[in-house]
Amino acid sequence: MIERLSASALTFPTDGPEQDGTISWDSTTIVLVEVQADGITGIGYTYGDPAVAEVIRSKLAGLVCGWDAMAVTGIWRSLQHAVRNIGRPGICAHAISAVDIALWDLKARLLETPLSSLLGLSRERVPVYGSGGFTSYSNERLADQLRSWSASGFGAVKMKVGAEAAVDSDRVGIARAAIGPACDLFVDANGAYERKQALALAAQFADLGVSWFEEPVSSDDLEGLRLLRDRAPDGMRIAAGEYGYDGGYFRRMLEAGAVDVLQADATRCLGLSGFLQAAGLADAFQLPISAHTAPAVHLHACCAVGTIAPLEWFHDHARIEAALFDGAPRVIDGAIAPDPQRHGLGLELNREQRERHAA
Repeated sequence: MIERLSASALTFPTDGPEQDGTISWDSTTIVLVEVQADGITGIGYTYGDPAVAEVIRSKLAGLVCGWDAMAVTGIWRSLQHAVRNIGRPGICAHAISAVDIALWDLKARLLETPLSSLLGLSRERVPVYGSGGFTSYSNERLADQLRSWSASGFGAVKMKVGAEAAVDSDRVGIARAAIGPACDLFVDANGAYERKQALALAAQFADLGVSWFEEPVSSDDLEGLRLLRDRAPDGMRIAAGEYGYDGGYFRRMLEAGAVDVLQADATRCLGLSGFLQAAGLADAFQLPISAHTAPAVHLHACCAVGTIAPLEWFHDHARIEAALFDGAPRVIDGAIAPDPQRHGLGLELNREQRERHAA
């Protein structure tokens, strides 16, 4: 029986100013959940505002305590009902996500197995792509970061575009020169472009070997995404979905034919339970799923689902997870793998780091 659930917010400064096509930031907040049963503690987390922690403490913790720790799906459904009148998308979805991840971690720990094994292994390793290349970076830092990933064996890297469309093709050219011809190059506009602008830039990016165009227009513009998907140059995949909060969102995106690759984020889309639901929908539409950021969480789910595209090794999250958790995955030959000797997510909290970064 679950005895206790706690939530705390930790803020980590970035290692430099960061900006994408639409916003800028100088810190990242991780909301950490710890849930206990039979002397075992499960860990879950999301990336969001400190308000997420308050929702967990005030609305969710009391509902979780007293449940059988094996009943993850039942708890997951009860939490969604509990936030009906305060709004499930956004902050509440982040809160449920962190709790759900902690519950899956707890269940696997109680069963003394890696979470990937509990979910059912489809593969033992998951390819990743290096993700950063922020629009706030100088050309030199952009080239250095992407080059370092390519040189260390990453099969693909991703950069941000969209803050200043007039220079984006030049920046993409710098990136291509830095990584060489063998490494795949992805770009992410975070919805910054208008449709015709995105179409014109897609052609320019394709000439530079870009094979993945993420959120060329707003992810809410399903018709625009479908237009880009239909008219993008051969060899360029359109990706979106990271802002999905539930299965209905992913179903609508897939039914619209809006993407070649569906993205989902377990720290937003109602946890690992929601991610597995999204992966099932992608499978039904015969499309791959790509996990958005939070690599230490997504590793286990991506080992268990059907067809995948590479997992995002996001610069901020990989840095935070390596600092905050012992056992965070490391990239070897462009892929990460669960440690078969570690139970659950395989993570142990560094309590000194938690105290240092408490919000």
